[in-house]
Order: sequence, then C-alpha cells, then structure tokens
Amino acid sequence: MKRSEINQILREAKAFLRERSFLLPPWAYWSMQEWRENRDNAEEVISSMLGWDITDFGSGDFRRRGLFLFTIRNGKPGAGNKPYAEKVMIVEENQETPMHYHWTKMEDIINRGGGNLIIELYNSTPDNRLDTTDVHFTKDGIKGRVKAGGKVILLPGESITLEQGMYHRFYGQPGKGKVLVGEVSSVNDDSADNCFFETIGRFPTIVEDEAPLYLLVNDYSTFLS
Repeated sequence: MKRSEINQILREAKAFLRERSFLLPPWAYWSMQEWRENRDNAEEVISSMLGWDITDFGSGDFRRRGLFLFTIRNGKPGAGNKPYAEKVMIVEENQETPMHYHWTKMEDIINRGGGNLIIELYNSTPDNRLDTTDVHFTKDGIKGRVKAGGKVILLPGESITLEQGMYHRFYGQPGKGKVLVGEVSSVNDDSADNCFFETIGRFPTIVEDEAPLYLLVNDYSTFLS
C-alpha cells in the first residue's frame, strides 16, 4: 500500500470516529517529535501493538478486501497481568475481512453503530479446513445456530461471541453504510494467532511516497527503534 493511501484512510477514519462520537487516547495523534519525546514512557503502547492498524490483506484493493483497526488496549501473550484486549474497527459496505479463526483468542464482535455487519460462519476441522457441521453461537447471550457458511447479521447495538476455532469472515451490508465495529477479547496476538483459510498477508508492505500522518502499529519498529 502507498503511504498516501494509508494517510487518506486515516483521515476518513478520524472523521467517521468523530461523527460517531468515538474518542481515541491523545497519543493516537502524536507527531513524530512527540513520539520521540515520549518514547520511553510509551513502551506499553509499542510492545503491545496499540494504535492505528490498516491492512489490505495483500489484496492491493483496500476498499474491496481490507480493514481499518485501532487497538485501544491489549495484554501480552503469556506474560503480564492484563488478560484482555479492545479494538475499534471500521468496515465499509462489501469490504471483506477474509475467512479466518483464532487458536487462542476468544472475542465478542459488536456493532457500535452505522450500518449492518454481516458475518459468515464455519466450524474448523483439525486440518484447518471448513467443516460442514452446523455452527452454534451466542448473539448478545442468546443461543443461535446456522448451517455451515450461514450468515449472521448484526444490527447496531448487537454483538456475537466468536470462540476459538470458529471460522468467520465479515463485511458491511450493501446499502446500509459503513459500520463502526467494536471488539472485546482475550489478549490479541496478530503475529501468531490468526489462521486464515487462504494464504494472505496480515500487515501491508508500505511504499513511502509521503510522510506518515500517524504511525501504524507496524511502523514502530522502523521509526522508533
């Protein structure tokens, strides 16, 4: 992805979050100089990969297959005493997050407002294929079931619990507008806990055609080392 494209996505996300009255911590908007001045005190932010996260999953087409995320809080896998994580995401109409599951993380996906979120579900097999069995889930604590590949639609205010090993892909319902999505989960580890059904990239290779508007989580090792 070009840095100029990432910067434009950040501007759009900032405006949408403001529209939905969702506020981020002050360090989200630090300049490079502020990062340098606060580097030592921001070790938890850096090591826990908190902050801006934009991916096109290697598709080269963010609007078709991509996701905007901001990790607000997160523990460290196998260390520390913070066993939870929280993210906010923005999902556009027909913008796909590809089919995947997590070995360790259990999560609630929450429609925080805007359009409707469509989630397609499968159970996984021991060899990481798509199972043909019915998928049992809970939606706001209420039990539900769909056939393999079935769709669950989350309206604003609704949430679904995704257990370990449950394949899922999601996208915004056409004609309903972009969706503000929350995620509350156990500790998040995007480096080792994503099993994608296809071979894809989680973090983009960035072409630096202009300066970063804000640092992404995958920028920390480059700009702050």
